[in-house]
Amino acid sequence: MLLVSLVVAGVAAWWLRSRSGAVRTTGEDDVTTTTDVLRSLGVRPEDADLTVVQFATAFCAPCRATKARLTQLQTTHPGLAAVHVDAESQLEAVRALDVRRTPTLFYLDRAGTVLGRSSGAPRPDELRALVDAHAPAAPAS
Repeated sequence: MLLVSLVVAGVAAWWLRSRSGAVRTTGEDDVTTTTDVLRSLGVRPEDADLTVVQFATAFCAPCRATKARLTQLQTTHPGLAAVHVDAESQLEAVRALDVRRTPTLFYLDRAGTVLGRSSGAPRPDELRALVDAHAPAAPAS
Protein backbone atom coordinates (compact mmCIF):
# COMPACT_ATOMS: atom_id res chain seq x y z
CA MET A 1 0.00 0.00 0.00
CA LEU A 2 2.87 2.37 0.79
CA LEU A 3 4.40 1.71 -2.61
CA VAL A 4 1.12 2.51 -4.37
CA SER A 5 0.82 5.76 -2.40
CA LEU A 6 4.36 6.75 -3.34
CA VAL A 7 3.77 6.01 -7.01
CA VAL A 8 0.51 8.00 -7.07
CA ALA A 9 2.19 10.93 -5.28
CA GLY A 10 5.11 10.79 -7.71
CA VAL A 11 2.86 10.77 -10.77
CA ALA A 12 0.81 13.67 -9.36
CA ALA A 13 3.96 15.69 -8.64
CA TRP A 14 5.31 15.02 -12.13
CA TRP A 15 1.99 16.05 -13.72
CA LEU A 16 1.81 19.31 -11.76
CA ARG A 17 5.44 20.14 -12.50
CA SER A 18 5.01 19.44 -16.22
CA ARG A 19 2.08 21.90 -16.40
CA SER A 20 3.67 24.66 -14.30
CA GLY A 21 4.48 27.65 -16.46
CA ALA A 22 3.43 25.96 -19.68
CA VAL A 23 1.48 28.13 -22.10
CA ARG A 24 -1.85 26.55 -22.90
CA THR A 25 -4.69 27.68 -25.06
CA THR A 26 -8.01 28.63 -23.56
CA GLY A 27 -11.38 27.19 -24.45
CA GLU A 28 -13.50 29.06 -26.99
CA ASP A 29 -16.24 29.68 -24.40
CA ASP A 30 -13.82 31.62 -22.18
CA VAL A 31 -12.40 34.01 -24.78
CA THR A 32 -15.11 36.70 -24.73
CA THR A 33 -15.42 36.67 -20.95
CA THR A 34 -11.65 36.77 -20.50
CA THR A 35 -11.23 39.68 -22.90
CA ASP A 36 -14.10 41.62 -21.27
CA VAL A 37 -12.66 41.13 -17.77
CA LEU A 38 -9.17 42.15 -18.89
CA ARG A 39 -10.54 45.25 -20.64
CA SER A 40 -12.35 46.19 -17.41
CA LEU A 41 -8.89 46.29 -15.79
CA GLY A 42 -7.68 48.80 -18.36
CA VAL A 43 -5.93 46.36 -20.67
CA ARG A 44 -5.75 47.72 -24.23
CA PRO A 45 -4.49 44.94 -26.52
CA GLU A 46 -4.98 47.11 -29.62
CA ASP A 47 -2.01 49.22 -28.52
CA ALA A 48 0.57 46.42 -28.97
CA ASP A 49 1.33 43.41 -31.15
CA LEU A 50 1.32 41.20 -28.05
CA THR A 51 -0.04 42.11 -24.62
CA VAL A 52 0.93 39.99 -21.63
CA VAL A 53 -1.23 40.45 -18.55
CA GLN A 54 0.39 39.15 -15.38
CA PHE A 55 -1.60 38.55 -12.20
CA ALA A 56 0.84 38.74 -9.31
CA THR A 57 1.03 39.15 -5.55
CA ALA A 58 3.44 41.23 -3.49
CA PHE A 59 5.30 38.36 -1.84
CA CYS A 60 5.57 36.07 -4.87
CA ALA A 61 9.21 35.54 -5.91
CA PRO A 62 8.34 33.93 -9.27
CA CYS A 63 6.12 36.98 -9.95
CA ARG A 64 9.09 39.33 -9.52
CA ALA A 65 11.28 37.17 -11.75
CA THR A 66 8.56 37.03 -14.41
CA LYS A 67 8.09 40.80 -14.29
CA ALA A 68 11.85 41.28 -14.72
CA ARG A 69 11.91 38.85 -17.66
CA LEU A 70 9.01 40.68 -19.36
CA THR A 71 10.68 44.06 -18.77
CA GLN A 72 13.86 42.72 -20.36
CA LEU A 73 11.93 41.40 -23.37
CA GLN A 74 10.24 44.78 -23.80
CA THR A 75 13.64 46.42 -24.37
CA THR A 76 14.18 44.37 -27.53
CA HIS A 77 10.56 43.85 -28.62
CA PRO A 78 8.84 47.24 -29.05
CA GLY A 79 5.52 45.58 -29.94
CA LEU A 80 5.30 43.88 -26.53
CA ALA A 81 3.17 45.37 -23.76
CA ALA A 82 3.23 43.98 -20.24
CA VAL A 83 0.42 44.78 -17.82
CA HIS A 84 0.86 43.85 -14.18
CA VAL A 85 -2.26 43.30 -12.07
CA ASP A 86 -2.21 43.01 -8.28
CA ALA A 87 -4.27 39.87 -7.74
CA GLU A 88 -5.03 40.76 -4.13
CA SER A 89 -6.73 44.03 -5.06
CA GLN A 90 -8.61 42.59 -8.04
CA LEU A 91 -10.33 39.59 -6.45
CA GLU A 92 -13.44 39.86 -8.63
CA ALA A 93 -11.32 39.57 -11.79
CA VAL A 94 -9.29 36.76 -10.20
CA ARG A 95 -12.48 34.79 -9.60
CA ALA A 96 -13.94 35.54 -13.03
CA LEU A 97 -10.73 34.40 -14.76
CA ASP A 98 -10.17 31.39 -12.48
CA VAL A 99 -6.71 32.57 -11.42
CA ARG A 100 -5.62 29.97 -8.88
CA ARG A 101 -1.95 30.81 -8.45
CA THR A 102 0.50 33.55 -9.16
CA PRO A 103 1.94 34.40 -11.47
CA THR A 104 -0.80 33.71 -14.00
CA LEU A 105 -0.30 35.26 -17.41
CA PHE A 106 -2.72 35.90 -20.26
CA TYR A 107 -1.41 36.47 -23.79
CA LEU A 108 -3.48 38.64 -26.16
CA ASP A 109 -2.87 39.65 -29.76
CA ARG A 110 -3.63 43.10 -31.18
CA ALA A 111 -7.23 42.08 -31.96
CA GLY A 112 -7.80 41.14 -28.30
CA THR A 113 -7.84 37.42 -29.02
CA VAL A 114 -6.58 35.39 -26.09
CA LEU A 115 -3.70 33.33 -27.49
CA GLY A 116 -3.20 31.41 -24.26
CA ARG A 117 -2.43 31.54 -20.58
CA SER A 118 0.10 30.10 -18.18
CA SER A 119 0.06 29.49 -14.44
CA GLY A 120 3.30 29.59 -12.54
CA ALA A 121 6.48 31.20 -13.79
CA PRO A 122 6.48 30.87 -17.58
CA ARG A 123 9.14 28.70 -19.11
CA PRO A 124 11.77 31.05 -20.55
CA ASP A 125 11.99 29.24 -23.91
CA GLU A 126 8.20 29.19 -24.39
CA LEU A 127 7.85 32.84 -23.36
CA ARG A 128 10.64 33.89 -25.73
CA ALA A 129 9.13 31.87 -28.61
CA LEU A 130 5.67 33.36 -28.04
CA VAL A 131 7.05 36.91 -27.90
CA ASP A 132 9.23 36.35 -30.99
CA ALA A 133 6.26 34.98 -32.92
CA HIS A 134 3.86 37.82 -32.09
CA ALA A 135 6.06 40.84 -31.34
CA PRO A 136 9.24 40.53 -33.41
CA ALA A 137 12.46 42.03 -32.09
CA ALA A 138 13.47 45.47 -33.28
CA PRO A 139 16.09 45.42 -36.04
CA ALA A 140 19.63 45.91 -34.78
CA SER A 141 21.01 49.36 -35.50
